[in-house]
Amino acid sequence: MSDSNLGNVAAPAPATGKLAIFTPGLGAVATTFIAGVERVRRGLSVPIGSLSQMATIRLGKRTDGRSPLIKDFVSLAKLDDIVFGAWDPIPDNAYESAVNAGVLEQADIEPIADFLKSIKPMPAVFESRYVTRITRATNVKSGKNKRDLADQIRADIRNLMQSSGASRGVMVWTGSTETYITPGPQHQTIEAFEKAMEENDDSIAPSMLYAYAAIMEGIPYCNGAPNLSADFPALLDLAIAKGVPVSGKDFKTGQTWMKTIIAPGLKARMLGLEGWYSTNILGNRDGEVLDDPASFKTKEASKLSVLHTILQPEVYPELYKDFSHVVRINYYPPRGDNKEGWDNIDIKGWLGYPMQIKINFLCRDSILAAPMVLDLALFSDFAMRAGMKGIQEWLSFYYKAPQTAPGLQPEHDLFIQQTKLKNTLRHLMGEEQITHLGLEYYQ
Repeated sequence: MSDSNLGNVAAPAPATGKLAIFTPGLGAVATTFIAGVERVRRGLSVPIGSLSQMATIRLGKRTDGRSPLIKDFVSLAKLDDIVFGAWDPIPDNAYESAVNAGVLEQADIEPIADFLKSIKPMPAVFESRYVTRITRATNVKSGKNKRDLADQIRADIRNLMQSSGASRGVMVWTGSTETYITPGPQHQTIEAFEKAMEENDDSIAPSMLYAYAAIMEGIPYCNGAPNLSADFPALLDLAIAKGVPVSGKDFKTGQTWMKTIIAPGLKARMLGLEGWYSTNILGNRDGEVLDDPASFKTKEASKLSVLHTILQPEVYPELYKDFSHVVRINYYPPRGDNKEGWDNIDIKGWLGYPMQIKINFLCRDSILAAPMVLDLALFSDFAMRAGMKGIQEWLSFYYKAPQTAPGLQPEHDLFIQQTKLKNTLRHLMGEEQITHLGLEYYQ
């Protein structure tokens, strides 16, 4: 269960043919992503927020003047070659779901209405015990056991790949947060996991069935929610055995993204932290689901993990020992997808004198998440073609809870994560790593 050995990675195969991007969930995030890709393909919008489409990457010395766009440097799938597949327990097509989500304005949806109406969700694996606040769940699979349901997902993948003419696939979970589950004996080996599926064990949640199906079908799996999903030995071992990349948990969109920017700044200046209080109001389906305490516990574990790892209180006890970290999420329907996050940060400076930082981030949750879905799909497909397998720690940039090899603390510093991502791309394309040392300009 470790990241692939980069030293043995072959030159990436070219991105020929179509790429199918599968999203378990056809709600606000998925429809915003799909609509955005289609608008960009038609020249109606610009893919703001996407590193794969808009960011450059420096190659060689600063004086060389080589800074191509990532999409021109790396062999990524073209947007025109993407096809979409989705599952959702609610039967609305992508147009109806996008309208109901209320993220995009009608003027942005109508020019691509016919395309969105053509994307209909396949029946989903869904049980209300894992996501308690979803109603209208009428588009649901039935089967003799969970193993059978996973096999149905695998058949869906094969059928859509065949009907669309796609030669490769990626799955990105864009569904809801499930109730909190900790790994048990059922998650330690693939034999135990498959036996638990056959016995309908409660420890096997729907997102795990999607992850299992994706890995078994040889397509990378990315997890946009904090669900346990593929973050346990059985599926990580399976991913390595099948040669499939997997990465992370829980998109790093709003408040946690700000934490991974500000906390490294505090630590870089050796400023202390007394406490960090965070609260959110959110009115979309995600907010409604997180109003359930069992689902919120899953999200809370993901959001709370960030600061401790960045600040290292065990290394800097004078600055960070026993700092208070509180996270709250409140469901507030009038706000819809426009999440608002308030942060109060109590810091201390020279001689222990107190100071405060206040943040009020009025963000749009799905607008921030949509380009992440695109990047993770394209980079995961690239990793697959480069022979990468198992945990892709270089994609930590996108996650609140990055996956790592056993015994490794995840790296949450956004700027270290960005360096890791770009250096991995340089390495895979045979370019020199950038250390930013710069002494060669002065010696």
